[in-house]
Amino acid sequence: MKAVILSGGEGTRLQAISCGLPKPMMPLLGTPLLEHTVALLRENGFNRLCLTLHYQPQVIREHFQNGAAFGVSIEYREEHFPLGTAGAVLNCRDFIGDDTVLVISGDSACDFDLSALAAGHRRGVTIALTAQSDPLPYGLVITDRAGSVTGFLEKPPWEQVVTDQVSTGIYVLSPDVLEHIPVGRPYDFAKDLFPRLLDLGVPMRGQVMDGYWCDIGTPRAYYQCNLDALNGLYHLPCVQEASRRVIPCRDRARLMRAVSEAMAEFGADFTNGLTVTFPNGKVHLAPLAEQSALFLEGDRAAVYKMETLAKKLNETM
Repeated sequence: MKAVILSGGEGTRLQAISCGLPKPMMPLLGTPLLEHTVALLRENGFNRLCLTLHYQPQVIREHFQNGAAFGVSIEYREEHFPLGTAGAVLNCRDFIGDDTVLVISGDSACDFDLSALAAGHRRGVTIALTAQSDPLPYGLVITDRAGSVTGFLEKPPWEQVVTDQVSTGIYVLSPDVLEHIPVGRPYDFAKDLFPRLLDLGVPMRGQVMDGYWCDIGTPRAYYQCNLDALNGLYHLPCVQEASRRVIPCRDRARLMRAVSEAMAEFGADFTNGLTVTFPNGKVHLAPLAEQSALFLEGDRAAVYKMETLAKKLNETM
């Protein structure tokens, strides 16, 4: 199946911490958010991907190349000026062809069942929705009991809030929908295309998704998303991939003692080096015989958590 990832964002509100990285390449537990998104799509059967690029396109191209290392096939479409969300997808028309396509934002983290979303699509547009107790920063989608979209509210004040359903920026589009997007000028899904489709009577359906979703657009949201991943609230597709790290140190035995003492309260197993099980994975840590260093191996998020702790302890020794 095909998917388009909107990856052109600069992340203006994240500039204080992004160090010039494109927004989708911001690290989430040591791995770019966009890499987690690619893994999620692969897990859900989307193995042909097209990434839309604008800001710092070479950073994304160099990291993913043709996608083979990530188990997918990747093409790129670069915008020389911002085309908006819908315009960027239209720029991928030759990639999409006559196929139904899933569109997902490279700026958001989620663990939705995207294959189920695609399977439930019939025609027109299917919008992935999530319930938010504080929906003010988002675009609200009003549906009837059958799930048909009846209206949109873009970032309304509280006195206009009539639903908790917000758009996640994940859509399934039938190919004929692209015919309603004008060529060569900025055009957005939420602001331009969807209200027009509603007026034209094009079938539009909203599906409330189970699982985690977060737009990392602000430093606070980005920080919270990392915490949620560490605490197992956000299931990272990459978490279960084996990860290995080597931490050079001055005194491996002393550092092992410090780490072991810190981990004792978590029910650590000391029978073969040190093994700790966190809510988001397991990690094994042991000193290397041939050099003054520690070796870590385990689930990606757990390794990252232990590596961070060990490096901090090593700096204070």
